[in-house]
Amino acid sequence: MTTMVQETAAVVETGRTARAAPASEIRRYELAAFLRHRREHITPEQVGLVRGRRRRTPGLRREEVAHLSAVGVTWYTWLEQARDIQVSVQVLDALARALLLDASERAHLFNLAGAVDPAPGAHCPSVTEAQRALLEQLEPIPACIQNSRYDILAFNRTYGLLLCDLDAVPPADRNCMVLCYTHPDWQSSLVRPEETMRLMAAKFRASMAGHLGEPAWKMLLKRLTAESAAFREAWERHEVVSARSKRKQFRNAHVGLLSLDHTDLWLGPHDGPRMVTYAPADEGSRAGLDRLLAVARERERERGAEREHGRERGAA
Repeated sequence: MTTMVQETAAVVETGRTARAAPASEIRRYELAAFLRHRREHITPEQVGLVRGRRRRTPGLRREEVAHLSAVGVTWYTWLEQARDIQVSVQVLDALARALLLDASERAHLFNLAGAVDPAPGAHCPSVTEAQRALLEQLEPIPACIQNSRYDILAFNRTYGLLLCDLDAVPPADRNCMVLCYTHPDWQSSLVRPEETMRLMAAKFRASMAGHLGEPAWKMLLKRLTAESAAFREAWERHEVVSARSKRKQFRNAHVGLLSLDHTDLWLGPHDGPRMVTYAPADEGSRAGLDRLLAVARERERERGAEREHGRERGAA
């Protein structure tokens, strides 16, 4: 048995002439089928809606998905009908959240739409289990894996508390540029915040030169420009500086002043992912990192106890 997508992909009738469907048309029908399937397999209760007694539609209604995604009902209907309409990455992001897509399904959605996903997930396939193990083995040295856009893809426990509580930051906001310019705790950890923010803008401009046409980079620039006057001022300077290793000082909220030597360890091409490490520059900072790891371990135990208590209450 063939599906509507397969039939459409095979041939399109135009008068008496049959033609093969172009790839963009195939993707539209595949996208429509994927959205419809996901919508029909999500219950109202999963997204906080009341089922009601007269519901006949399996899963969610189109208007419910449109409301959850903050798009027009007619527009969303056209999308499920495979109409030739433009879909922004912002709308795709909203649809992915409304339809409760996991990481693989989200990637599939953006692929069908021919778009680049601007929001890194909590788990990045480019970070291997071996690399995660290495991050853990480096403790108490703070370390993380970043991409060239300064998204924090993975981090160990001491890095997670170095400038702010990263576990409390939504995965989509775990970006050094966003945190540097918009997160109060991150900013208060900087010993020389104005100098650091100006340097970050200059480094970001240099990195962005090779990604000017990419939606994810443009969205990040748009967000920083909209949310931070300090970034707008720094950006207008048109300063450029390449990444470099140097000694840095942080005023950590848990253990005080830390002097650390920053090093980038590239995991591939120079504009790809890198492991960022902060080795202690003196004995006082080494002892401070030991204390910071102890704080992180205690927090980890507390969160584990809270989760266990929650499971027990749910089972009662």
